[in-house]
Amino acid sequence: MPQLIASVEGVEVKHVFLRKDRTTLGRRPYNDIVLNNPVVSGEHCVFELRGLADVYVEDLVSTNGTYVNGKMIKYRQQLHDHDMLTIGNFRIQYLAASEDSSYHATDGMKLETPRAAGGVLHASFKVLSGSSAGLEVPVVKAVTTFGKPAVSVVAISHRRDGYYVGHMTGDIRPMLNGKPVSAEAVPLAHNDVLELAGTSMQFLLA
Repeated sequence: MPQLIASVEGVEVKHVFLRKDRTTLGRRPYNDIVLNNPVVSGEHCVFELRGLADVYVEDLVSTNGTYVNGKMIKYRQQLHDHDMLTIGNFRIQYLAASEDSSYHATDGMKLETPRAAGGVLHASFKVLSGSSAGLEVPVVKAVTTFGKPAVSVVAISHRRDGYYVGHMTGDIRPMLNGKPVSAEAVPLAHNDVLELAGTSMQFLLA
């Protein structure tokens, strides 16, 4: 399924699958893709899906223009796999198909990642120990931090091929399924257990 991945300075801010015949992008809240930034016009551009996978982009007479691979578009233009759109300081990568539903962990084992209907994953951590046991904390940002400052803090990053965890700060090393986590991020799989500063949390994908 065709998809768009929007980022600002390398940080992913939007990830949208193109399911509709017309998908609008703009600053106004009624757009399908809302980028609330002054460089984005109220109705900036539209993506048209034709057939199963042919996607065209058209600028809607925006103030700052829509660029594809560095060139301003003046007419409806077909997108190709890995084309890069630019709108102000937003970079929007077009992918003609979804990423493969599996990835390889550092030990070489293939881990299957469950996908919800339509291919959109929702991630969360379920607290397994302590007074907050049973609490589920959603992971909704491109980068989310968990832990206690000066004790142990991890960063959970959402990338195109899944979720990753890395140790940021603190003297106590976090553990993932009984193995220490370093500063180099490693992939997370459904039902992984993260030990962080004395608290156990289960990673869930639904």
